[in-house]
Amino acid sequence: MPEANNAGPCYNSCFDPTVDEKRRVQIPANWRKGQNETEFMLILWPSGSQQDACLMVLPPLAAQRLRERITSMPFGDGQAEALRRFLGRKSHMVTSDKSGRITLPEHMAKAVGIEKKAVVVGMFDRFQMW
Repeated sequence: MPEANNAGPCYNSCFDPTVDEKRRVQIPANWRKGQNETEFMLILWPSGSQQDACLMVLPPLAAQRLRERITSMPFGDGQAEALRRFLGRKSHMVTSDKSGRITLPEHMAKAVGIEKKAVVVGMFDRFQMW
């Protein structure tokens, strides 16, 4: 899997990893090339009428870009404040272990219905977990 301008891996394709009893999910090997332990931002992501439909998983570069955009918004803007609260409440940072697994927080796994299996869908610069 080639890297584009050192922007990190390209997350594409679809995988269906198992989820172990500790709620650990294996990140696909071809999404981890050259990376050891990596910090990801998990966000409970809405879809249509479902308040928490999936987990949006942001790797370091995408998470950094989001933080920069959020922190550049004016503090007096009510919509910006609402967005900060939403993302602050619905997000969690996790670090992959040496085997490339991330542990899903219990409340997030329950919210999106992930139990023994997950579906991981690449979105090029990030991925979703269902």
